[in-house]
Amino acid sequence: MQRIKTKELHPEYRPDEKFLNYGPGALSDAELLAIILRTGSTEYHSVDLARNILSLNGDDHISLLNIFQYEYHELLRIRGIGKVKALQIKAIAEISLRIAQSQARHHLVFDHPEKVAEYYMEQLRHRKKETVVLLLLNSACELIRETIISTGTVNTSLISPREVFIEALRYEAVQIILLHNHPSGNPHPSLADTQMTENIRDIGCLMGIQLLDHIIIGDNRYYSYKESGYFNE
Repeated sequence: MQRIKTKELHPEYRPDEKFLNYGPGALSDAELLAIILRTGSTEYHSVDLARNILSLNGDDHISLLNIFQYEYHELLRIRGIGKVKALQIKAIAEISLRIAQSQARHHLVFDHPEKVAEYYMEQLRHRKKETVVLLLLNSACELIRETIISTGTVNTSLISPREVFIEALRYEAVQIILLHNHPSGNPHPSLADTQMTENIRDIGCLMGIQLLDHIIIGDNRYYSYKESGYFNE
């Protein structure tokens, strides 16, 4: 059985021609993804294959957010997806994320918890393991560097103040912000989260490097120690 190609479809259903005739805004999410995939499989043409990808776990609801939630090995389980297409899909997700971050960076004030959380929400909320991100800032709260300092299991992350301040001193940061995600989707801090925050805040005070905030990312929700008044105690 031959692979079904997009060019074999009726012209009305060729997403590349639809793109050229009406512009990208006229295409559905599945059609845009089909253009990148180019070919389908022996069972599906590219548009149907794209719909299958965007329908997470067989759900009828099609969403581009699903390409963020799939891990590479999960994509390989979808009929018609091989290593090349799986890499393409994950590359698309990463590129779109970086574009969004680049656009947001011009408007982001790093001393405002809500904007910081908004900036990192899509990067962290889909991760299935806890990931701790350290933001290194200058005196004007401008970002010098961001770095992942820990990736833990599903519900724990390991971090030492030593790692944090080695990075801060290396890049001459005078202020820092910690972020990490809760894969459960609930951003409420655990006892371990608060203990870690206290340790880094206290050591930072001794070293002259201020911990501005510790923000926990959930599923479209966040918790900010600064907003909670913790640093005023």
